[in-house]
Amino acid sequence: MFENEPSRWDQLCAFTEESRLQHDVPGVVLGILHSGEIKIAGFGVTNVEHPLEVTGQTLFQVGSISKTFTGTLIMKMVENGEIDLDATVRSYLPDFRVADEEASEKVTIRHLLTHTSGWSGDFFLNTGPGDDAAAKYVSEMAGLEQLAPIGQVWSYNNAGFVLLGHVIEVISGKSYQEALREAILEPLGLRNTFFDPGDVITYRFATGHNNGQVARPWPLPRAVYPAGGITCTAGDLLAYARFHMGNGLLVNGERLLEKESLAQMQTPAATVWKKEQWGLTWAVDDTCDDRLVSHGGGTMGQVSKLLFAPDHDFAVVVFTNSESGSQVTLEVTRRALKDFLVIEITDPEPIGASEKALAAYVGDYSRPFADIHLCLLGGRLIGQAIIKMGFPDKDSPPPPAPPPFTLGLIEEDRLMILDGPMSSSTAEIIRNADGSIGWLRAGRLHKRIA
Repeated sequence: MFENEPSRWDQLCAFTEESRLQHDVPGVVLGILHSGEIKIAGFGVTNVEHPLEVTGQTLFQVGSISKTFTGTLIMKMVENGEIDLDATVRSYLPDFRVADEEASEKVTIRHLLTHTSGWSGDFFLNTGPGDDAAAKYVSEMAGLEQLAPIGQVWSYNNAGFVLLGHVIEVISGKSYQEALREAILEPLGLRNTFFDPGDVITYRFATGHNNGQVARPWPLPRAVYPAGGITCTAGDLLAYARFHMGNGLLVNGERLLEKESLAQMQTPAATVWKKEQWGLTWAVDDTCDDRLVSHGGGTMGQVSKLLFAPDHDFAVVVFTNSESGSQVTLEVTRRALKDFLVIEITDPEPIGASEKALAAYVGDYSRPFADIHLCLLGGRLIGQAIIKMGFPDKDSPPPPAPPPFTLGLIEEDRLMILDGPMSSSTAEIIRNADGSIGWLRAGRLHKRIA
């Protein structure tokens, strides 16, 4: 496929380099799987302080793409009869609790996999490198605030995946990393997929960058490995995508998962907005004629994206080592879909809402990690985010406030950021039963407080 049409790959590589330079990203890896063939290329450098050329074999942190690995392991354990998706967490962890007792009692494994538990999910806590790291983290979840009734709305939730990792540890009697490696990574032949920084440093790897400077610390706390701890090559991630587009068989013909389990992971189970949905750990987008399945990831100055189109045996991976990498992952994945599958995705245009219509959304919206303030200025809806906590630990100092951004109304109760580093991101207004505004969801749920 690539040999017959080299210009298409070359043009995508040239576009990737242009996007990297435009957004001041030190290093990028691009990988494509199409009709069974794989191409990978690296661009730029691994680290501005100690620069090495980024190659197709350079390791990057993939952040929350790790959640799909956790989901894959959960499905394997479901098939083994070790886990029931609709069993409560307390079936496995009797002492589990968050601040809301009803949520503590009723939350199921399925709620966690679909980000519908309703509690505050950005809870970053370093509980040490020991085997009890996840157990300590889960015990500290007792104070997590409930932002919405359990099962009512979708809201991205990191803490829920640490909880899933601990459930895996309790049931398997192994560390999360060991259980994942034995059940998923080794059978799939993913030999360049790691958690331990001690393994990573023996290879060429990327460091993250914020504002053009190396981002430190590089490692993530052990507790959050099930939510975002994987470091790997693009080749391993494309092999993983190939498996998820397949029938559950390994290359040697042995079965790792039933095809139905893979299909269930990619079947809509929670609605974000109309045909933008969420399966069991995968984002599922049916807004085009062709279903697109994806997950993104972000760590300290590293942003990644994995997207695949199951009906076309097509996948694209983009790794970046800068906080501004989200624009590169967006632009490159869209260009890849256009060039290889003739799927063109463009941002919707604002509908030209009146000042009165925009004024309805003005207010203060809050969650423990961050607040968002919306106001009218010169007839435009302006947002300002205030980050109240740091990363990767709750005691890390919060970063400076990002610049204000303009939002446009693209349809009733749906907004899009029109400028700045989060340009093209969407946000939804979620209403109470009486029609009043209850929340603003910009990936995470924010309660309206004023």
